[in-house]
Amino acid sequence: MMRIYIVEDDPKIRDILKDFLGKYDYQLKTVDDFDQIYQEFSEFEPHLVLLDINLPRFDGFYWCRKIRTASNCPIIFISARDNGMDQVMAIENGADDYITKPFQLEVVLAKIKSLMRRVYGEYRSDKASTIIDVDGLSLDPATFLLSFQQQDCLLTKKECLLAQAFLTQVEQIVSREFLLERLWDDQDFVDDNTLSVNITRLRKKLLDLGIENPIKTIRGAGYKLEKTWEN
Repeated sequence: MMRIYIVEDDPKIRDILKDFLGKYDYQLKTVDDFDQIYQEFSEFEPHLVLLDINLPRFDGFYWCRKIRTASNCPIIFISARDNGMDQVMAIENGADDYITKPFQLEVVLAKIKSLMRRVYGEYRSDKASTIIDVDGLSLDPATFLLSFQQQDCLLTKKECLLAQAFLTQVEQIVSREFLLERLWDDQDFVDDNTLSVNITRLRKKLLDLGIENPIKTIRGAGYKLEKTWEN
């Protein structure tokens, strides 16, 4: 079931969206704490975010940039701000679409379905060429989706980079230095603890897919992905 995270501070609009979209087989979560939007996003791991601009403390542009440091999941802004510059800023900060209030619920649904199909479904033109598959365990680096036996889980950006490194070097020792270099970017400081935390999270997601302990720690050398699963 596809998951949608609704970040909207108007309780009336929030409830209308949740009630309407709940009829269409989506798992929905509305924001609980406007200071913890990124943490809630990371824990819920949605396939799509509906995001307002005018929010308490930090605006939607800030949270869009924050989410983009970890995920490529579709983001649709829904806002009463209808001038062209706000729409330009939304796109430049990483959004995929922009809907102005007041809106028609059917239009919101159509845009959600369109983005879901394009990113996760049959409309993706690059689907076959990007997927890494090792005996039924597959990773789509474009969408951060890890799949096994018709089950999917959504990875963070760092988890996806680790999974990609392991799946392209199955049964080979991958050094900590190599993995640290993979995780490094201009926005986040990456140290040994960051690597260890993300390895633990990736192990947990593999376990959620039914694959027990495939990532082995090789003392003094790094890690190795052992093919402990069967297609």
